[in-house]
Amino acid sequence: MGLDLNLLVALDVLLEEQSVRGAARRLHLSEPAMSRTLGRARKALGDPLLVRAGRQMVPTPYALSLRAEVGAVVERARALFAARGAVDLRSLTRTFTVHGSDSLAALLGPALLSRAAAEAPGVRLRFLGESHLDAPVLREGTADLEVGVIDTAAPEVRIEPLTVDRMLGAVRAGHPLLEGELTPRRFAEEAEHLTVSRRGKLHGPVDEALAGLGLRRRVVGSVGSFPSSLFFLRETDLVGLVGSWCLPMTDALGLVTFPVPLDLPPLPLALAWHPRHDADPAHAWLRECVRDLMRPGPGATVAAV
Repeated sequence: MGLDLNLLVALDVLLEEQSVRGAARRLHLSEPAMSRTLGRARKALGDPLLVRAGRQMVPTPYALSLRAEVGAVVERARALFAARGAVDLRSLTRTFTVHGSDSLAALLGPALLSRAAAEAPGVRLRFLGESHLDAPVLREGTADLEVGVIDTAAPEVRIEPLTVDRMLGAVRAGHPLLEGELTPRRFAEEAEHLTVSRRGKLHGPVDEALAGLGLRRRVVGSVGSFPSSLFFLRETDLVGLVGSWCLPMTDALGLVTFPVPLDLPPLPLALAWHPRHDADPAHAWLRECVRDLMRPGPGATVAAV
């Protein structure tokens, strides 16, 4: 069988959309034509690729194993035929998936979407939240870019440090803890605490720092993301932690932040991507957009531990 680049492009879109209708719309084809293309791909690869699950279609295990490689081949082909180091952003049609915490989507997302609308109106951005499982989303091609606190150990992943964040305490306005000098003992003993953990942890660096001083706090709950934690803090006397890049959200909800009276480790914020994107000028544009939005000021976040 000869190489059919158009079939590869169609397969890439089908695996991304997981919908014949969605893929047809993306490629400006009719649904019957897209169905025939899916049939050709199934015959060529000897696998159903996409199967019905209720009203939706889901990829087979073999299709999932192909997804990253198909995407990489299509990207390499695009880069090969594009002018080196240049991309026509006005005519670019791509969907980029950005992986990070919910705070990332809430704070970085609107500005990134606005910039894409102004510079590359054919680009769509999909924000993929963190899971309690550590999946190799960059290697598998599930995400194009990861932003936040990068803890991957994959040796091939490119990591570019951006800045360093710090944790702040956060409480409702008028909270008793805001009155008088805040010592480690008052921080630990005069309020109950809420943790943010995508894995449901009830302890972390704060508890280690307190333990070093012979202190212990009372943690009464844990939530999976910083944005959801802010509503707990607004309606209770609980004490929480937020990254300094979350200040637009705390200000909007009328919460008060304060320095934590403990020696906490800094949180390095970075970009991460798979090296298959190195030579892709469109991906380079996306990385530059995120750099610009995160480095100057608010607009980034801290990934939940």
